[in-house]
Amino acid sequence: MSDDTPHAVSVSELTGHIKAILEGTFPSIWVAGEISDLTRPRSGHLYFTLKDDHSQIRGVIWRSTATRLRTELSEGDAVLCFGDVEVYGPRGTYSLVVRKIQPQGVGALQLAFQKLQAKLNAEGLFAADRKKSLPRYPRRIGLVTSPTGAAVRDFLEAASNRWKGVEIILIPTSVQGEGAARSIVAAIGAAHRIVPPLDALVLTRGGGSLEDLWCFNEEAVVRAVAAATIPTISAVGHEIDVTLCDLAADLRALTPTDGATRALPDAALLRRSVDELRSRLDRFIRQALTARRERLGSLASRSVISKPHELVHERSRLLDEFDARARRAMLARLQLERARLATVAASLSALSPLDVLTRGYSVTFDDKGRALENASDVKVGDTIRTRLHRGEFESVVRKTES
Repeated sequence: MSDDTPHAVSVSELTGHIKAILEGTFPSIWVAGEISDLTRPRSGHLYFTLKDDHSQIRGVIWRSTATRLRTELSEGDAVLCFGDVEVYGPRGTYSLVVRKIQPQGVGALQLAFQKLQAKLNAEGLFAADRKKSLPRYPRRIGLVTSPTGAAVRDFLEAASNRWKGVEIILIPTSVQGEGAARSIVAAIGAAHRIVPPLDALVLTRGGGSLEDLWCFNEEAVVRAVAAATIPTISAVGHEIDVTLCDLAADLRALTPTDGATRALPDAALLRRSVDELRSRLDRFIRQALTARRERLGSLASRSVISKPHELVHERSRLLDEFDARARRAMLARLQLERARLATVAASLSALSPLDVLTRGYSVTFDDKGRALENASDVKVGDTIRTRLHRGEFESVVRKTES
């Protein structure tokens, strides 16, 4: 190595010098600021950004300290933090390791958020009865987002995996910083001028701090979302991020990927549903055919189908049997009645006065056919008729005696 070569220190050495100077210069100190980007991983540590109107610093509360906190930290809280400034060598960053924390109230942005939310809620912009239903199978979807952000890639990837039969029209806009609110309002207006009209509109961007997402809390943007005639999904930030656009939209999605999931049907699920319906229909048809085949076989095995004349012959034999039985019954009844008639005739003959004539007696009638019992019933000259056992004769009365 030549003598002209400058002496250089390594990055680790430089970071070590900075760490020694910074941590030695700033002992434990109170710092005032507003909580932002608060995360709670499963490790139990708390990570956040402590900021004011012009600067910010990363903060961390280790789990041993976090478990003793009496105050539940939230986004936008104004706090006093007591701790030490530490330099994290592997990344060359510095942060405030907080050991104590005291709430000061609500931060300026969070206060503005709450005031605007109360105002718009009083106007009914967040009412559930204003929400429109999204189409089940949209054909054209408008995507309002930054064309260079990760959100558009996440949305398109999720959409391609979920449902391919849809046209997605990207409506570029700025989603952060000055002028973003005007750009978003203009993009929503442009979406309503697209012909043929869109079936759904998705407003999306990735996660960020309250400041990064503030354009989605601007009153003009919230009113534009609420006034949209196209069913609108707000997929802004991550799960913990809630903007006023989320409240005004017809549907809120937790992430850009979730926005695609909410806007589009699941092709795999539909295929499974169709396959299941096809299988059920196939089973139903097969069961119906089997049942009809068994029914037809049962009918075919019956004698009325296989031997139709046998039923006629059987009925003919049965009719002959009924005829014979009827004839026998009639003859028996005639014989019975004949015997009864003979008995009655014999009794009648025994009681008949004509039977007396066979013993030599006779019966005499006057000219009117009345039987004579007294000689005074006739007079001389009357014609009378006498009935014998065999025949009868007429005579004229010559003499009567009482």
